[in-house]
Amino acid sequence: MRYIFLSFILFFSIAAQAQITTNISWTEKTSMPASQVIYYNPSKKLQWPDFKGEPNTTGIVAAITMSGFGYNASMKRNGNKGEINISVYCYFSKDKSWVKPGKTTAYILNHEQHHFDISFIAASIFVNRLKGMEITTGNINTVLPRLYKECCDIMNKMQDDYDGQTKNGQLKDIQADWDLKLQDKLAEVTK
Repeated sequence: MRYIFLSFILFFSIAAQAQITTNISWTEKTSMPASQVIYYNPSKKLQWPDFKGEPNTTGIVAAITMSGFGYNASMKRNGNKGEINISVYCYFSKDKSWVKPGKTTAYILNHEQHHFDISFIAASIFVNRLKGMEITTGNINTVLPRLYKECCDIMNKMQDDYDGQTKNGQLKDIQADWDLKLQDKLAEVTK
């Protein structure tokens, strides 16, 4: 399975002595066309019609989920007060995700849903770590990209481990173990 991520940053300078407030939120407002993405919603699962990409008919892979997470950041100033706004999103790319004809089973869809879940888990780790950090005008340009990269690395490793250990979902007993593991991780990050 493959996954992608995007990051958009917009900064305005704020005086070093400004008092800074940091606001972190989830968003579904990005530069990606709404018709081409699905933003993560724990109560809405993927369905096969969401997979609109052209399938690669060579190889054994039955389906591909392209998902990831990103953020938008902005800073604004009002007198000697500053505000940093960070909006995080987790998305599924409809046009880059695909399934081969005849492979639209509930079992395979469950495997693909978990790739999207892993992207959300990594995005949630990013949000939770952001909430625990002191972000300032002096460190935002280094701290934010570094933390984002760390969480993308977590996501990529988990995606690779998931496909590697389940052999892309072919090992049903290991897939069942991952189903439980990911259910627990989702519960943990959404507390």
